Amino acid sequence: MHPLSPSEQTRSESDSLGPVEIPAARYWGPQTQRCLELFDIGRPSFGWGRPVVHALGLVKRIAAEVNLGLGVLPLAAHLCDHLVQAAREVEQGGLDEQFPLGVFQTGSGTQTNMNANEVIAGRANELATGVRGGRDPVHPNDHVNLGQSSNDIVPTVMNVAVVAHLHQRLYGAVEALHAALNDRADAFADVVKVGRTHLQDATPMTVGQEFEAWSAQLSQAIDRVRAAEQGVRALPVGGTAVGTGLNTHPEFGAQVTAALAAQTGIPFRPADNLLAATAAHDDLLALRGALRSLAVVEHKIAGDIRWLASGPNAGLGELLLPANEPGSSIMPGKVNPSQAEALQMVCARVVGNDAAALFAAAQPSLQLHVGKPLLAHCLLESISLLAEASESFARHCVRGIQVDEHHLADLVARDAMLATALAPHIGYDRAAQIVRTGRERRITVRDAALASGQVSGADFDRWVDPRAMARPRG
Repeated sequence: MHPLSPSEQTRSESDSLGPVEIPAARYWGPQTQRCLELFDIGRPSFGWGRPVVHALGLVKRIAAEVNLGLGVLPLAAHLCDHLVQAAREVEQGGLDEQFPLGVFQTGSGTQTNMNANEVIAGRANELATGVRGGRDPVHPNDHVNLGQSSNDIVPTVMNVAVVAHLHQRLYGAVEALHAALNDRADAFADVVKVGRTHLQDATPMTVGQEFEAWSAQLSQAIDRVRAAEQGVRALPVGGTAVGTGLNTHPEFGAQVTAALAAQTGIPFRPADNLLAATAAHDDLLALRGALRSLAVVEHKIAGDIRWLASGPNAGLGELLLPANEPGSSIMPGKVNPSQAEALQMVCARVVGNDAAALFAAAQPSLQLHVGKPLLAHCLLESISLLAEASESFARHCVRGIQVDEHHLADLVARDAMLATALAPHIGYDRAAQIVRTGRERRITVRDAALASGQVSGADFDRWVDPRAMARPRG
């Protein structure tokens, strides 16, 4: 959105600073229009878009219903119905195009809160009078924003949007990737391979164990996210301007929170200290760290798979990835690990969002945190990106992974670290000498061991069993 073009039809509305020309086709009012013209920065932005808008509609609808039940909403019954209907339309996504504001505005998110107030009032007035917009009979401040401040409503909306997005998008997507890794772990449970430490050959393991390790890492990472989510369920609604609850009914916050919990199925609860919940967002910061940890884990998994699929002839060439698309505009037949690369770039973006969110949240601001829109944007974008990339990686890469069993068997046969199984019988130094001899003469460990005269063929075959070495405890 932008300043008005000369040919655009408008209507005039006023706020405390005077009259403003507003596009006649829009529901919003003067504060939203002023923000459009003053903060034409970085629009549009998903993370301060639909999830926040829909959560705003939900919170505004419940707030109106609670105020009505408390007997403090000074509107006729039919106007209350129109207000609730308008808020529900916002909640359900029917008025998304009426929310044009971006992240970079006032640090409290006041303009977005007023955008919601104005759109809901404007739509309710249209339902009541047939005239779109305006401040009568439903007023954006006096009625839609009754008992509320941007300073408690915006952080409430942030928390609701973030938690809902975790449940609606991230958890299921990561669980799908987890299941895909477990499926491959089962499929390759008995395929022995060479382990690697420091990118050097190590003792044998199975391909299934490698996938199991990735699966365990992923499970632990999403558990950390779930644990961090618990704090984000605490809501500051009812605190109004600085957390003292000025100008709101004493039961308003608790009733709104209870209704949010009942209608979403998520156990939201009132924040223990409304002043602290208005002045800072420490629980969102904890969640930010958990999302970063998840990104680091997925980056490693994607990177490991990319390494193991390298080649196929001049690299490790152990894993065979699905050939989804041609990999080169000049080299015929080339196939690239594109899903792994896409996931790694997403993880890089999440780590960048983590840094931006931390910096935004670390500014001292007395009774009000003034980086709310950026913090919410970073978290919501990271959740969405991780969800989409996890789903794509599971569907288009992990589920279709195969192994080159012949190549793996050949590598195991030539693995110098098989000599580790000789050490308990002939000692570390003699085993190390056998490894050096094998490397110098370019022969297998078995041949070097037999050539040393210290190990018979029967003893070697009894002591050195790669499958048993991969599972020394049975």
